[in-house]
Amino acid sequence: MTEQRTSPTLVPDRPALDGLEQVWVPRWDVAGTYRFDRSKTRAEIYSIDTPPPTVSGSLHVGHVFSYTHTDTIARYQRMRGREVFYPMGWDDNGLPTERRVQNHFGVRCDPSLPHDPAFEPPAEPDPKRQVPVSRRNFIELCDRLTQQDEKAFEELWRHLGLSVDWSLTYATIDTTSRAASQRGFLRNLARGEAYVAEGPTLWDVTFRTAVAQAELEDREWPGAFHRVRFGGVPGTGHAEGVHIETTRPELIPACVALVAHPDDERYQPLFGRTVRTPIFGVEVPVLAHRLAERDKGSGIAMICTFGDVTDVIWWRELDLPTRPVIGWDGRLLPDPPEGVPAGPYAELAGKTAHSARERVVEMLRASGELEGEARKVSRPVKFYEKGDRPLEIVTTRQWYVRNGGRDAALRQELLERGGELSWYPAHMRVRYDNWVRGLAGDWLISRQRFFGVPIPVWYPLDAQGEPIHDAPIVPREEALPVDPSSDVPPGYAEEQRGRPFGFAADPDVMDTWATSSLTPQIVSGWERDADLFGRVFPMDLRPQAHEIIRTWLFSSVVRAHLENGVPPWRHVAISGWILDPDRKKMSKSKGNVVTPMALLQEYGSDAVRYWAAGGRPGTDTTFDTGQIKVGRRLAIKILNASKFVLGFGEADGEADAGAIEITEALDTSMLARLAAVVEEATAAFEAYDYTRALEAAERFFWEFCDDYLELVKTRAYGSDAGARSARAALRHALGVMLRLFAPFLPFVTEEVWSWWREGSVHRAAWPVAAEFGGPASTGDPAVLAAVSGVLREVRRAKSTARLSMRAEVALLSVAGASVDLVRHGQDDLRAAGTVGELVLSAGGGELQVEVTLAGAAPA
Repeated sequence: MTEQRTSPTLVPDRPALDGLEQVWVPRWDVAGTYRFDRSKTRAEIYSIDTPPPTVSGSLHVGHVFSYTHTDTIARYQRMRGREVFYPMGWDDNGLPTERRVQNHFGVRCDPSLPHDPAFEPPAEPDPKRQVPVSRRNFIELCDRLTQQDEKAFEELWRHLGLSVDWSLTYATIDTTSRAASQRGFLRNLARGEAYVAEGPTLWDVTFRTAVAQAELEDREWPGAFHRVRFGGVPGTGHAEGVHIETTRPELIPACVALVAHPDDERYQPLFGRTVRTPIFGVEVPVLAHRLAERDKGSGIAMICTFGDVTDVIWWRELDLPTRPVIGWDGRLLPDPPEGVPAGPYAELAGKTAHSARERVVEMLRASGELEGEARKVSRPVKFYEKGDRPLEIVTTRQWYVRNGGRDAALRQELLERGGELSWYPAHMRVRYDNWVRGLAGDWLISRQRFFGVPIPVWYPLDAQGEPIHDAPIVPREEALPVDPSSDVPPGYAEEQRGRPFGFAADPDVMDTWATSSLTPQIVSGWERDADLFGRVFPMDLRPQAHEIIRTWLFSSVVRAHLENGVPPWRHVAISGWILDPDRKKMSKSKGNVVTPMALLQEYGSDAVRYWAAGGRPGTDTTFDTGQIKVGRRLAIKILNASKFVLGFGEADGEADAGAIEITEALDTSMLARLAAVVEEATAAFEAYDYTRALEAAERFFWEFCDDYLELVKTRAYGSDAGARSARAALRHALGVMLRLFAPFLPFVTEEVWSWWREGSVHRAAWPVAAEFGGPASTGDPAVLAAVSGVLREVRRAKSTARLSMRAEVALLSVAGASVDLVRHGQDDLRAAGTVGELVLSAGGGELQVEVTLAGAAPA
């Protein structure tokens, strides 16, 4: 085996871990260490669809956790000889940004106001007394704040050592992203995959926007069942009244029917008859439907428009009328639905749902139509994942994209797309499959917000100035991006806006996922850079967290399937959550997050990365400063052990010779062991198991420091062939170990590499078995294991006797079946253990070791 020629060794007298980030981040920038070379072919490129973090304040340690996982893979692939396309994006449109801007500047958006070019936010913002501003002014403030956040995010990512090409950044609200998002929508529309429909919509009354199925979560919510009597029907067994139990009596004016199970004998005489609603006296039919639960409450329920998603199903399948009472603000509408008497309704108009509920209960009690006391319950209620109040269901006009929720053939195609992906860990595919199979409707993509990608549509107005929604006007693709609220559609002039026979803009923006679902296309240059697109798409990797499989991952598969006819990537690597000490997910909304910059500065980025890399793919991991401290000790040990190894220097003529034979059995044994570690770490990385790769490297490193280095250090100081063998083995092992650690600990490995090698360790080749040549193929790993085992027994004896490790051993006796293995390293064992007499005796069974310390009995 030949030792690689090196530059002169420049080892500092006192190597230190602190401050390495400030040294190497700018050097990597200047050298272009991570710059993407787009001249490479698709087969030579590894492309990553990096998650764009939400720009809404600050990153937390959970981001550091998952983004480190991606970076280890990027660094490994780069060292394997792939040209890594590793961009970074910022997700800066949507509700989180709007909410942050409102609180930060003390403003709220009022689209009816004109733009004020001189507007400045209050010097002392008051979130409770927000100043109304125009939509354009509001968007300008969003842009201002997100740019500040993005600079802070980039600074932290650089400090962490992400090997991103920082010339490849984008934002989900920038010109390129807006154009791509609108282009994707227009093509969906042209193919009939996007459509507008009016109907029941899950609605967040705080944000006053529609919410998609993927954004829902169930939360336990307190309530109470009220037993309410509807009018009776003579001759049916219910002449005195029909009793229902409801948690939402305020929706009685929205009642359009009662429903029971068709097999429920109690209510079969009522089917086809009508009853009167309490208080309001409106005639409603009694109907049968399979979803009615016979064993729930009284077994008969009222159908309101709309109380929950079951109401929507009944309303649709039973072809019922609509009597809406809940407005977009969550209050009861000022006027009653058609056919509902205005007198009693006036008691409820304008009240919140909660206040209306209390008033209705009072009215029912006064009329004698409320029986008994309310029965308190806690039940799961639908919430918007970012909201604080239960969702309502209101009737609105919204845009949808077909996603298989109402199309069995498309659903099957999307399930098959999921099967084309390689999932890491593999069981995460089940979450994807379950989500697709459980879809209840198409993807609602429109939002009634302000800071987002506008729906690129206008509507012609009729003679009364009313929009004709089934004849949308769309822009030309070359004109994208457009803002219909300020841009004019083809063939019209601005003065025709809002006038009869003129036009009106669609007022909505797209859901943030409607843009984020196109990140593979956006970063790949779709329709703007055909050369780049051909080199990086479909991409190789989508790394992300498991809770957004149903949103980001699935929506990305939908868009690529519809537009490109392929999956957007080949591999999916799923990270788990970071948990607080109470095993709860860390999130800003819970207030239990840890901000990372202080950790990076206190312990060093390598130490924090070490902890993060210990989180196995797809597994939730508890935040633990103890493991960060372990990582710091490891990084410091790499510095010190490397200084020690390189401090042996080179024997006279060794550098000129260019070839150093590694001849000693202990040295070849160590290299054979290291070759096996390289194979283990490589196999782990190929399976996207970065944690196992780190464990393999770390386990060997400590064996190397504690055992091999101690065994050969005396020999390495010599000048004979055995000394040269030791020095060559040490240096070769150090070069391999630095490369094994480089994806995890980029700063300390680059620092040590610079002491004795040209270029960057992060552009060096990942180690392979062929590097080890003869020593790896002829060495026996069992030799080092056997000799190290004996040395550990010597140490144990000295430690038990409370003696220095340099204390002399008068007699060391070793016997057993593998004693010949120990014989190969006996001289190094004597030196390392300060052994006077060594007796090796062949025998059967495991090695038996007796240690007689100078002046003591055998141990």
